[in-house]
Amino acid sequence: MAYFMDSMTVKDMEEILQLTKTVIIPVGLMEQHGYHLPLSTDLYNATEVPKRAGEKLNAVIAPPVNYCYSGGELPGTVNISPQVFSLLITDICSEFTRMGFINIVIFLGHGGTENKNALTGSLQLFLRRNKHLKDITISLVGCWELSPTWLQYFNMEPEHDFHAGQVETALMMYWKPELVRKNIDMDEPHIARMMRTDCDWFEMSEKTPDHEFIIPRTYQREEIKVGVMGFPERATKELGEKICNEMVEGLIEYVAYLERKDRIKG
Repeated sequence: MAYFMDSMTVKDMEEILQLTKTVIIPVGLMEQHGYHLPLSTDLYNATEVPKRAGEKLNAVIAPPVNYCYSGGELPGTVNISPQVFSLLITDICSEFTRMGFINIVIFLGHGGTENKNALTGSLQLFLRRNKHLKDITISLVGCWELSPTWLQYFNMEPEHDFHAGQVETALMMYWKPELVRKNIDMDEPHIARMMRTDCDWFEMSEKTPDHEFIIPRTYQREEIKVGVMGFPERATKELGEKICNEMVEGLIEYVAYLERKDRIKG
């Protein structure tokens, strides 16, 4: 079953370490999600799935890490530099290995290229510098990667459903309907279309002067006012429930794989 660390004592942890050597660290973000979804949407992405896995999930659930890097700049978005974020997660992982955990699952409710690149590099270096931890596994699992249905919406053509779109709105309608606003506002049509076409279009880079040696300055495009990258008007509670169930089953299956004594390494 799932064991929630925030309600444990030292004795509880000692006893539970005899039952599981897997810990899940949910990671979310306070970030712009249009005018219809709360800033905490990614926190629910990270925390609702392990919570709903219940007795089928043999793992300790750590308290969530509520801040990382977005790249967005609309009011309410809190950006922690990718380097600081990656070092924080690496230190947390180090502490869990000290306690005796063997499998550490970093469960991402928010992705982001800068986030994942920094985190992957930091964790790889941690494992490289600690060769005595050869039996330790550290996993980066995006919640969306556990849902075939969610991935289909990412891959829609010609325009995709990304941030604050149909899927995230559907999930919040299922998890916390009281937090979903009825009115849906969008950016100007051509801006909304560009953000659905390319999830990184919201960022603008420029060099002054324009030379290959110059590091570009990157910022969110000023013309973006709402920041929805998808089709939230199509969302339904039923779709949210379906995707949630897929993520729950996927997480249960992955943890069961990690805990198998006979799993194939590599």
